[in-house]
Amino acid sequence: MNVFFTFILGLRYPKLIFRKRENEKIVYLTFDDGPTPEVTSEVLACLRKYNALATFFCLGKNVLDYPDIFHEIIASGHSVGNHTYNHLKGWKTNCEEYVNDVYNANKLIQSTLFRPPYGRVKSCQITPLLKDFDIIMWDVLSKDYDPEQSAESCLRRVQKQIRPGSIVVFHDSIKAKKNVLSALPNLLQWLTENNYKCLPL
Repeated sequence: MNVFFTFILGLRYPKLIFRKRENEKIVYLTFDDGPTPEVTSEVLACLRKYNALATFFCLGKNVLDYPDIFHEIIASGHSVGNHTYNHLKGWKTNCEEYVNDVYNANKLIQSTLFRPPYGRVKSCQITPLLKDFDIIMWDVLSKDYDPEQSAESCLRRVQKQIRPGSIVVFHDSIKAKKNVLSALPNLLQWLTENNYKCLPL
């Protein structure tokens, strides 16, 4: 998401959450686009090893296809959020269609947390959704989905930008699999060594 657009969006909609105010060394790891076979369960195992909790922003269609993995997320103590049913781009989607897609997903996900895919959402979508959801953005993006990025560059980017209260985005998707599964354990080790605690939103 463009930094300037993020700034403007934050000014216009102060209720959107980009970061939590924390005095303690607490961070919020989040994972988008799952649940995904081959990825989500491995992410869960890694988090478990470091006693870290996170938030998974799930697609409704994936929850429908992989309910066992979705329930594994919840049973492991993590929180879940809504990421639309069909991974819609808000800027390119009719407002009513977009909002309906979110509520359709929430029949399965049942969460008060929502993250717009790509961070791209219009005012006519934000306004009605704020009635029922906390809209969660981020202040640290790993870019693990980018094939031009290595796991090492993703790790360095997060380490450089993270601070108390940061909301960090990773992806438990096939596209991000190589980077996230390599970068995540190293990040969790680094967070542990630097006395950070990972909590769910």
